[in-house]
Amino acid sequence: MNKISIPQKLRRSIPALRNKVYFNYGGQGPLPQESLVSIFKTWEKIQELGPFTKDVWPFISNEISRTKSLLASLYKVKPHQICLSENVTTGFVIALWGIDFKSQDRIIISDCEHPGIVAACKEIAKQKNLKIDILRIKDIRNDFLDQDRLSFKILNLVKEIITKETKAFIISHVLWNTGIEIPIRKIGEFLLKKQTPIYLLVDGAQSFGHINLQENINFTDIYAFTSHKWALGPEGLGGVILSERFLLKSTPSFVGWKSLKKEAGIYEEEINPYHNDARKFEIATSCTPLLSGLRSSLDIIQSEGSIEERNNYIKYLSRIFWENLNLNEYVFPILKEQPNNGIISFTLGNKESNLELFNALNKKNIFIRMLEDSNWLRACIHITSTEEEIKIISSEIKKMLSN
Repeated sequence: MNKISIPQKLRRSIPALRNKVYFNYGGQGPLPQESLVSIFKTWEKIQELGPFTKDVWPFISNEISRTKSLLASLYKVKPHQICLSENVTTGFVIALWGIDFKSQDRIIISDCEHPGIVAACKEIAKQKNLKIDILRIKDIRNDFLDQDRLSFKILNLVKEIITKETKAFIISHVLWNTGIEIPIRKIGEFLLKKQTPIYLLVDGAQSFGHINLQENINFTDIYAFTSHKWALGPEGLGGVILSERFLLKSTPSFVGWKSLKKEAGIYEEEINPYHNDARKFEIATSCTPLLSGLRSSLDIIQSEGSIEERNNYIKYLSRIFWENLNLNEYVFPILKEQPNNGIISFTLGNKESNLELFNALNKKNIFIRMLEDSNWLRACIHITSTEEEIKIISSEIKKMLSN
């Protein structure tokens, strides 16, 4: 398998990687020094102009425009389709509540979604008298499937669960627990053929900055992303990419001054007071300097080879780690075939043993995540990971389990 050379310059620019073995990119990616400096300089500029003066607004407007334009060019969408938010959950939930649900409409959600999204779906179902159907895909990990057969099986499950009352379909692009990549484009193409609109809502927390999104986003209605994980950007910044049909048919439930065409008074009547683009789902004052931090991180990542080269490198390291785990009789990888991305979950068989290994690795300055949902351990491998780090964690796991 072809792989790019280790991005040593990028590694050296990340303070968090200098004194630890880090495998928590799916929780939060470490920030490059250049991005931190960019954030600080933008903050300085805002204070120099004055945080609420006539001179600062063109600067802030330009920061927003530059960020949306960069994201639009990377993912082949229009800037007006991009709504900036604080994180995946915030953007996702605000957009979800913009759907014109009717009583007895149905929502499909997979059994591998993040608790924040699950909670939001339960609440909107309760308040609007909706029904929730669960797409059961967690156990697909037990099948020995290549990506094509996996896509075929998932799409068949989707076809079986959809009814004429289905209004929204909610799923992650890359499952945060098993690491399986969902065939978003194929699902989107199928839903678009339905006579009654079914909105496809995608949680991109584990895909943005990690895998190739270009062939998928234009087949979704809501694609939520965050800066602070695989994109190595700052926390507190995310967004959603919205389809044209969703923008046309949706009305925001959460609104603020950013949502409005103008700051209308209480006595002014306005049939449609909101922007006609994705801004209608933006709320109010946000942290402008974070935008420059995200742009800096995305520029750095883009400089490290093509998306295909980066993905090949991630898969190369993931395969090595997965193979090493399979050599240990006490470790059970969740996926039965080598991973297709940087998420590798595994278990020792019970919560107590998992916790013991988790704590032991922490003491060695080796950081992975312990998941509560299914009680698995999860390691995330990115382009800043190295073969040496894979050797270290594999060796430590073997030593700890041999004692």
